[in-house]
Amino acid sequence: MQDKSPNSPNRQYTLERTRNIGIAAHIDAGKTTTTERILFYTGLIHKIGDVDDGNTVTDWMEQEKERGITITSAAVTCFWTQKCAKAGEDQIYKAFKDVSHRINIIDTPGHVDFTAEVERSMRVLDGAVAVFCGVAGVQPQSETVWRQATKYKVPRIAFVNKMDRTGANFDNALNDMRTKLKAYAFPIFLPIGAEDKFEGVVDIVNQKAIVWGPGDIANEGLNYEIKDIPEELKGKAQDALKELIDAVSNKDDAIAELVLEDKPITPTILKAAIRRLTCKIELIPVLCGSAFKKKGVQVLVDSVIDYLPSPLDIPPAEGTEPGTDNVVKVDTDDSAKFCSLAFKLWTDPYAGKLVFFRVYSGHLKKGDTIYNPRTRKRERVSRLMVIQGSERKDIDSVYSGDIAALVGLRNITTGDTLCDENFDVTLEPPTFPEPVISMAVEPKTKADRDKMSEGLQRLSEEDPTFRCFTNEETGQLIIAGMGELHLEIIIDRLKREFKVEANVGAPQIAYRETITKDAEGEGKFIRQSGGRGQYGHACITIQPNEKGKGIEIENKIVGGAIPKEYVGAVIDGIEEAIRSGVHAGYQMIDIKAQVVDGSFHEVDSNELAFKMAGIFALKEAVKKAGPIILEPIMKVEVTTPDEYQGDLLGDINRRRGTILGIDAKAGQTVLNAQVPLAEMFGYATAIRSLSKGRASYSMEPLNFEQVPNSVEKAILDTAAKRPAART
Repeated sequence: MQDKSPNSPNRQYTLERTRNIGIAAHIDAGKTTTTERILFYTGLIHKIGDVDDGNTVTDWMEQEKERGITITSAAVTCFWTQKCAKAGEDQIYKAFKDVSHRINIIDTPGHVDFTAEVERSMRVLDGAVAVFCGVAGVQPQSETVWRQATKYKVPRIAFVNKMDRTGANFDNALNDMRTKLKAYAFPIFLPIGAEDKFEGVVDIVNQKAIVWGPGDIANEGLNYEIKDIPEELKGKAQDALKELIDAVSNKDDAIAELVLEDKPITPTILKAAIRRLTCKIELIPVLCGSAFKKKGVQVLVDSVIDYLPSPLDIPPAEGTEPGTDNVVKVDTDDSAKFCSLAFKLWTDPYAGKLVFFRVYSGHLKKGDTIYNPRTRKRERVSRLMVIQGSERKDIDSVYSGDIAALVGLRNITTGDTLCDENFDVTLEPPTFPEPVISMAVEPKTKADRDKMSEGLQRLSEEDPTFRCFTNEETGQLIIAGMGELHLEIIIDRLKREFKVEANVGAPQIAYRETITKDAEGEGKFIRQSGGRGQYGHACITIQPNEKGKGIEIENKIVGGAIPKEYVGAVIDGIEEAIRSGVHAGYQMIDIKAQVVDGSFHEVDSNELAFKMAGIFALKEAVKKAGPIILEPIMKVEVTTPDEYQGDLLGDINRRRGTILGIDAKAGQTVLNAQVPLAEMFGYATAIRSLSKGRASYSMEPLNFEQVPNSVEKAILDTAAKRPAART
């Protein structure tokens, strides 16, 4: 515990009453609808928008409105007044005083093509609401966002949405969480009814029923009553309470002691224990409702306050001193030195370049100077703002725990630390997956060329999973991203935001190369052309690395066969050859390389010569190491009415897919498969045709696997037709 309050007397909402949460889920599980309802009940908006109508607060981009999907994570700040009982009282539903909280919400995309938005959001959140469809349960992208939350140690609660839909089953969704996600998940609310008879929830902790009033869709769910639990559900509610207490006592010593001594466990005591375990990511409280029908949203916001952590309830952030491995603790304290993480860049048509950042310690006000340890440069803060969807509100200062945006900073990239110059620390940046698909793009007119260059540069600054580069062999401008939809949105944004008309080529797969056996390689670069020559000579060994371990290069030179100042150049050459590929011109992965021997010339040796020697040595070694080509494999889940199952199975088999499982769920068949990305182009059209528009699918990257011989031959033939390779 800290001796003094970490709160500045100037802040409006204390750290204890601040929540930084994300709403994350599979596509179409209801994240944006849930967020919209939260904003309505917290008073931020007075008319509820709808995803289908394109008028929600967080889906404000034109492309989001047109397609009904979330593309970019949107930050909003809202405020919630919670009814609290007097100290020592357990009449939770008898209001004694109102306590206001500030909630910073980030609504994240569900589509796998925009997974970077989820990744960077999870990096700066204190807690998350994982939304699941009451019909479909845990879906593929649900698993992805769950893994991302686990990676960044984000506590979470689960909200089973769409309980009003035909086929909704709370128990099945809960069982999915336990089996597919291995979550220690236990309900704190149970549904009263389901499908068109869903009318309320049972509060397990307080053993009360919360029932929403009837009405048309516009007014349904606006008001609720606290009642006694219906007679037919009392037994189930009591069993659920016993199960919840047992689950908590297995993890919490205080509750375990009360259970052993057979002492009463009051709702206040139980809620405190659930909160402790949730903050430690040892328990997942599960709620249910229907965001569209406005049922369960108020209790969801109460549960965010009750169970998800404030910035003080999680361990302090840790960074390192630049250039060292020394760990630096960043205390959550307004009076400490300023430290924050820039997690998102966005070009706003009105405000200019926005840098979204999360403050971990200290405070910042307009006119202050901040320091970037990466660039070693200082910049003055001219403007601060908080974002309410498409609305921007200027503010004078931010404090630890806040999420806000800076305007006008230069030379900033996603993941930069922004801090006090006297507090030189680098926080761990979020990590992002590599692009899996690329295509050639060119401006339609010469006048568009400069505008395209500027537009692509800005878009690549905003999106760490989007890359643009020039193919040195063909001279073509290549854009690369996470999927067809990702690149389609990029081209659309070029047209709308930067007024650039572009021609695009067919999508290309980002294949990879690797090796299958150990080998040695020798590289010599010797030139004599009058005067001082060039001499570099390196011998290396290579071997396959474990799958997913990446590239490892070691210096094993002994006896000074290559001087120390040239070993780095050899390694640079090896790295360049790995990036360029040897077998078919694609980047190599999962290789261990060692520089073991070589020779030098007292006069003619230089860094360039040894870099070239490293390139030649790697190329020779790879040719002897059984090189193979790998292709990205996608995990695909198809949900279809039973009558189309056979046609869709046949289509997946034709696409070189492997069926992993066939499940029946809510009157439909769910096909789980893995399919090469190269075979998934145009699948959206094919599945619509085969199922008369009644089937749906989702996919996410799974891994890289060796391509079949026939496919490899075609890839190598294509590579052979390219212009002569680089040196």
